[in-house]
Amino acid sequence: MKFRSGKRSRGDRLPPFLHSHSKQKKAVAKAGVIHLKSLGLPLISTSTGSPCDLIRLKPDRPSTIGRRNRCCEFFWADRRVSRQHCQIFFDSNDHKVFLWDGYIAPFSGFVLNENGRRLKLDESKGIECSRLRPSLNGVFVNRIRMTRGSAVELSAGDEVSFLCSNEGACNLEFRIGFTIERLFIAEEVVAVETKEAVHYWGQEVGAKLNIRILPFVSDGISLRSECDDCFYRASYLLGQCRKLLHGDKPTARSGEFTLSISKMINTYDCGLMDGFHGCVTSKNAKPLIEHGKLPLQSLCTNWNSKYKSTSLAQMHSVLVRSKNLAASESKHSCNSHLPPGKKIYLNRLKSTEHSSLNHHTDISLPELLYPVEDLSRIFIATFTSDILWFLSFSGIPNHLPVTVACHNTERCWSSEPDKRTLVPYPDFPNLVVVFPPFPEVIAFGKNLNKQGIACHHPKLLVLQREDSIRVVITSANLVAKQYLQWNNITNTVWWQDFPSTARPDYASLFTRLSDNQDMNCDFGAQLAGFVASLVVDVPSQTHWITELAKYDYEGANGQLVSSVPGIHAPEVMLLVPPCQAKFVGCVEASVVGLGHLFHKNGVQLKKLAAAFIWNENGKSNGINGYKSMSEIVLRRNTNIPADANAVSVFVSNPTDLLESEGDCIQLGFLPRNVAKWVAPLWDIGFFKFSGYVHSQEALETALGRSNIKVRLVLCVSQGPEFSDMSERMQPKHASALCTLIASIQRRVGLWRLQEVLGRYKWPENLETHFIYGSSSIGSSVNTQFLAAFSAAAGKRTSQFSDSEESDPEWGCWNASEESRNPSVKIVFPTVERVRNAVSGVLPSKRILCFRERTWQRLRSIDILHDAIPHPNDRVGHPMHVKVAQRRFQSKAADSSSFGWVYCGSHNFSPAAWGRPISNPFATKANGEARGKSVMQRPTHLHICNYELGIIFIVPPSDNEKGASLDDIVLPFVVPAPKYKPRDRPATAQAMSEALAELSEEQEAVVAGKDEEEEIPYEEEEAAEAATCVADQDNEEEKAYADTLWSQVDSSES
Repeated sequence: MKFRSGKRSRGDRLPPFLHSHSKQKKAVAKAGVIHLKSLGLPLISTSTGSPCDLIRLKPDRPSTIGRRNRCCEFFWADRRVSRQHCQIFFDSNDHKVFLWDGYIAPFSGFVLNENGRRLKLDESKGIECSRLRPSLNGVFVNRIRMTRGSAVELSAGDEVSFLCSNEGACNLEFRIGFTIERLFIAEEVVAVETKEAVHYWGQEVGAKLNIRILPFVSDGISLRSECDDCFYRASYLLGQCRKLLHGDKPTARSGEFTLSISKMINTYDCGLMDGFHGCVTSKNAKPLIEHGKLPLQSLCTNWNSKYKSTSLAQMHSVLVRSKNLAASESKHSCNSHLPPGKKIYLNRLKSTEHSSLNHHTDISLPELLYPVEDLSRIFIATFTSDILWFLSFSGIPNHLPVTVACHNTERCWSSEPDKRTLVPYPDFPNLVVVFPPFPEVIAFGKNLNKQGIACHHPKLLVLQREDSIRVVITSANLVAKQYLQWNNITNTVWWQDFPSTARPDYASLFTRLSDNQDMNCDFGAQLAGFVASLVVDVPSQTHWITELAKYDYEGANGQLVSSVPGIHAPEVMLLVPPCQAKFVGCVEASVVGLGHLFHKNGVQLKKLAAAFIWNENGKSNGINGYKSMSEIVLRRNTNIPADANAVSVFVSNPTDLLESEGDCIQLGFLPRNVAKWVAPLWDIGFFKFSGYVHSQEALETALGRSNIKVRLVLCVSQGPEFSDMSERMQPKHASALCTLIASIQRRVGLWRLQEVLGRYKWPENLETHFIYGSSSIGSSVNTQFLAAFSAAAGKRTSQFSDSEESDPEWGCWNASEESRNPSVKIVFPTVERVRNAVSGVLPSKRILCFRERTWQRLRSIDILHDAIPHPNDRVGHPMHVKVAQRRFQSKAADSSSFGWVYCGSHNFSPAAWGRPISNPFATKANGEARGKSVMQRPTHLHICNYELGIIFIVPPSDNEKGASLDDIVLPFVVPAPKYKPRDRPATAQAMSEALAELSEEQEAVVAGKDEEEEIPYEEEEAAEAATCVADQDNEEEKAYADTLWSQVDSSES
């Protein structure tokens, strides 16, 4: 082993009080020093006979921990601990500390194999592995039992426990083990000794002069830079803050713990913490205990405004990125340098909250909301919610406006407005609970009373501040109780902050269409459209749309993908009319009262038929050449007493091309619920409206052959007063604007996925994997859905992937290709992995959803892979994630990976992403076509759920610029191991069988805790039935149209 030379580099500078003024050469020895905290019973030092919180490890010699003080360096006086339970070893060459279960007598000749981390002995000495004597009750590192003969590297934040790893089953008072608070290397001068303790970074570290503290480094390479020392000191400061924060009685401790950091700032000026001077004390940490957050400005006497709103996790992330910058210069870069918005965070588990090991990649709920005092309002969309728990846990002030959109089957299906909102807590008068609507078009038989298969399933937080807005997309529900999804179950978290604008930009709420459109610029439009669909029936909450217009979303690092329940129109309805320069979108509506004028009136019927023929072949060419639609003329009817918002629908009369009222044929009116928002926006001049009507449907209805709704496409453009919306906006206009944005046709589900990913050519021959990890697998997942999802994600047949064929169907991935060559692999935990979880089967049973018959159907396809949590300290905890990745990489040397990653709320199911269907609005006139066995191309998308997620894209061209898809770390191990022949997924039946194996006492506990499943099962037969009923005029719309016609007729007479 080589010792450091006497010459010190700039990175090795020592604080003044540690410099030696002696010129005498002194021998230097290294030691590994561990600061620890006992979990229950104290660890006793054999040399002193007293409890210890520091272990000093001699280099390259194992220290034994056990029960017998005569043969151990450290021991517990407990009969359950083996005589020589385990050994801990400091490798002075690699600067690492290892632990193994059992005891090996001291001898020279054993080494640690880094590849397998298996204990190996020097074969030349003739020593066999039988010398290793494992303990009886085992050793658990981070609650995972070590295997015999293996060695585990220890790091700061690790928990080492004996006898039992289950905190719930063991009384905390009698737990045996310790938590590692800090690791470092001490280079000690052994010639001079003193009884005075030396303090360094606020911590007692030794009893010798001239001690040099060195950080542990990975791969034996020291990454020294001017920021390193600042980083390690700041990391330690954060650890001590957490110790204060999570202590049992932080304010009752004797003495005041003080950390002086001014010397660090003055000595190591790396620009990370400019203006940060002061100290951390238990006194000023007092107000932080309740809410689990650390407002750094309260800890300082002078805090630069640049970091005024920086949270604990953000500060730590900044420091970690600085360290990684130095690491990358030494070709040892880490993916944690990605800023928020460009990577997937994980929620902080309770078992790791005291550790700073991975705090730059995980985050807690209070940290996301911090500082709560600066929030002006909060919007939440979730499946299930424990609102009181959220308010208390996050420290929400009772005056803060909070909107919570959540699932309630009865209320979401109800057509009564008073059942769609709730103000449940008098102490929080500004908290409103909203129950988003499920459309009747997906109800069984189009009957709301029969309801249907639908779920409000997004996990969205919008945190508004005066100068910024934070958008958070997660997979965690806001629940406490048995789920503890923010504390005990792994969930994904994505968040990004967007700055405010000087003036509200209402154009950002609409998709800007152009040939060279940057997909990032529609983030605001997608967000506004999704939020509007949730609050559209609640006028008091429609102000959220105007609030979203106050922020700039062009810096978005991902693309939103949403799903909204309904049967969505084909893509042709989304095309832009060529004559509209300021077009903002299309709305699918209908015409009511069409049969009134033409009933038993042959002359009018002939005029109507001639008008449609002329519109299709003469003046108008339909909407972008769509021949079955004719252009219409809309006129406001302000003189009809029955409805001041009435809008009449006309078609031009071919007998005279003059566009006056007498030269147009009136078809009917816009429905009341459409005219209600069209009229105020039209009257004030914010928007202009035109449209197209389905000619054949209109003629069939006029002839009395059909009673279905006559579909109408409403085209919306900016009006003359659009630029002045912020000055002239009134509450009634805000409500109308919200309805417009919610009604505008957007690509959702699979179609949105195709819109986002279809802009790129993905080279099929370079694909490394295509995976989808989900906590729920839809019961109707089959070859057709797998093919539809893969095609939407850009999958094409390899022989046609580079073809320039103009036909969009050319080379598309289909069910036939999918059956021959399965594309996407499903990542789902095995029942054995669930059985071995830290808390057993029950938590997984409530969040995992996979039907046995679905598994039997997919079994033959062989696409299942095991879900192993990542990083390692999350193994044993359930995962409630929904993450997909399609990865590509060139075979060339030093090439970077590219592709895309999705995370959000979409489970892998047709209910979430949508199921392509054919001809859902079949009429009696074309009913013969339905009876034929001819396979029709899907034209509509049937979606059951509200969902929201984010997609990160590294295009093929960007990987040449150094970008890599691997910088985005997934919450499970990739590549995921394929199911073995005997593996079985954690289906509901498999988990029930596992629970049945419990003892009677455990079964009683399980029965008492049983709760609602997180995802309702999809019923394939019910979903099919919902697509076979045509949309018909209801009695209310007929009565409305008759009233309007009667008043129009009387005014004309």
